[in-house]
Amino acid sequence: MLLVLRRIYELSARECKIFLHNPIYLFCMVVFPLAVMFFFTSLMQEGQPQEMPVGVVDLDNSSTTRALIRRLDAFQTSHVVAHYPSVSEARRAIQNNEIYAFIYFPEGTTERLLSSRQPKISYYYSMTSLTAGSLLFRDLKTVSTLGSAAVGQATMRARGFTDDQIKTFLQPIAIDLHQISNSTTDYNAYLSTMLVPGVMMLFIFLITTYAIGTELKFNRSKQLMQMGGNRIWVALTGKLLPHLLIWLTLVFCYSYYVFGILQFPHPGGTGMIVLLNLLMVFASMGFGIFVFGLMPSLRMSMSVSSLWAVLSFSMAGSAFPLMGMDGPLQALAWLFPLHHYFMVYETCVFNTFSLLDCWWHVAALLTFMLLPIIVAPKIKNAMLTYVYIP
Repeated sequence: MLLVLRRIYELSARECKIFLHNPIYLFCMVVFPLAVMFFFTSLMQEGQPQEMPVGVVDLDNSSTTRALIRRLDAFQTSHVVAHYPSVSEARRAIQNNEIYAFIYFPEGTTERLLSSRQPKISYYYSMTSLTAGSLLFRDLKTVSTLGSAAVGQATMRARGFTDDQIKTFLQPIAIDLHQISNSTTDYNAYLSTMLVPGVMMLFIFLITTYAIGTELKFNRSKQLMQMGGNRIWVALTGKLLPHLLIWLTLVFCYSYYVFGILQFPHPGGTGMIVLLNLLMVFASMGFGIFVFGLMPSLRMSMSVSSLWAVLSFSMAGSAFPLMGMDGPLQALAWLFPLHHYFMVYETCVFNTFSLLDCWWHVAALLTFMLLPIIVAPKIKNAMLTYVYIP
């Protein structure tokens, strides 16, 4: 046992020397992950997109339409930046990415509104950006509804209705909205906690396969096995132990930053965050070792790892719910560690459910962690017999 620990220590010291002579490790394990962490959290630090540019085509130019435009400009997500003389010019502004949406008041809008002749107010919005289009659609629809409500309120007051009667008529059903966990609809708390870990997984996949593959590329594989006593588990443990400690340090620093400093909601508690971080790092490194074991080639294993990591963002179930995908895609999602990470986070950290409610996702992460057992003999054979081909 002491001999095994000594071999692991010597291999870890050897790997640290490799770190010092190869700047790729510094940039891919420290600089780039930290840059990604601060980039995404600062990009969405306001929670939601605010003051998005909106245009107006007001051919009626009455006090009523001007009041509606001021209300639109007062919304948090909308900012009226330009008035256009025609719909064609406003449409051209959308095509040139100068504005995201515009509202059109035709001539005679106020006259028709006051005489209850149902004027038509049009609004156009670009869905090229899903978030911007959805939020501006909500604001534009609200403004158009407020116009008819204001006229109805004035008419009923003139007829002697009380405020309670007017409120009941204009809004017969009152909505009592309660958003669970993310009450402020903070995009930062929802998306950054998936995007940043996803990018970290990408780096873990790539660096794990790169570290093992360079042993073949630089003809160090036989030395690695000799220092490990020709036991592949000792060799891999000693080589990847410094990687494990660095990734764990980075992931826990990220968690402290977003949950401790930025105060992202985490009603599930600190213990669940610690457990999830451990599962994430071990599962990611296990998957990287497994990919290299399937194809002991530096180029091919890194290509597959990068492809798998990029597809993970679509298959995680965050941007588009997994239950809305086709059956084959729902089955395919089980092969992506990020999907299971996100489901455990959403269930046990973002909410307060027990691990028993997502035990199958925990089991999947543990399975990814144990996948190297299957390919360990093949990796050993590659280290002892393969010749690197550029």
